[in-house]
Amino acid sequence: MKIADARAVVTGGASGLGNAVARYVAAEGGQVTLLDIQEGPGRAAAAELGARAGFVKCDVTSEAEVAASMQAAAERMGGINLLVNCAGVIGAARVLGKNGPMAGEFFTKVIHINLIGTFLCDKAAAALMQQNTPNADGERGLLIHTSSIAAFEGQIGQAAYSATKAAVMGMTLPIARELAAFGIRCMVIAPGIFLTPMVAAMSKENQESLAKQIPFPARLGKPEEFARLVGTIFEIPMLNGETIRLDGAIRMQPK
Repeated sequence: MKIADARAVVTGGASGLGNAVARYVAAEGGQVTLLDIQEGPGRAAAAELGARAGFVKCDVTSEAEVAASMQAAAERMGGINLLVNCAGVIGAARVLGKNGPMAGEFFTKVIHINLIGTFLCDKAAAALMQQNTPNADGERGLLIHTSSIAAFEGQIGQAAYSATKAAVMGMTLPIARELAAFGIRCMVIAPGIFLTPMVAAMSKENQESLAKQIPFPARLGKPEEFARLVGTIFEIPMLNGETIRLDGAIRMQPK
């Protein structure tokens, strides 16, 4: 598959890594539909990308909303052959915090958005992808999960976040094996420290401190680098059922 032929759905597409992926796909000649719970920023982001982009408001924790959003995206683009799951929350909190133990509801919320949301989008997109006409390799589509280096080296305060990022990585191979029968691949990208809106809001000193922890290149990751990796995965069919760390060789410390 070529990225110019992509009919992509990107969750969390209003900002950060998701927005970078949407920009990349549109710039390369593909079509993209942004899914995000932020309606104003989502519509503005899609409008900025022009005719190749569209927006659908979607809460990824709602099975009904996800199914309807995927259907709407498929109708707009004439099908879906790429899903990039970027919707998520950091969910930073200590198990035993200053105000007592972490609330179970907090942990559950992070699970619902980061893990269950990814799964709901996967199955809804795959159900539509299976209807695609296969290419010469028999390929019909690609699902990409966004994990994190926190799945490997979770820091203090990341118990909930790390659990979800390890889980989306853990379900990738079983999904890839099952959906192989339909010519649908499943991959994971585990980014390190990237210059997303959350990091950009930090002081210059904090940003420089984070950058110094990265062996090489000693700078924060650029969202467009994440997007370019999405494009590479899309175009190389042998990449399947695997996790790629995109982190400049950083290994996170406990805190």
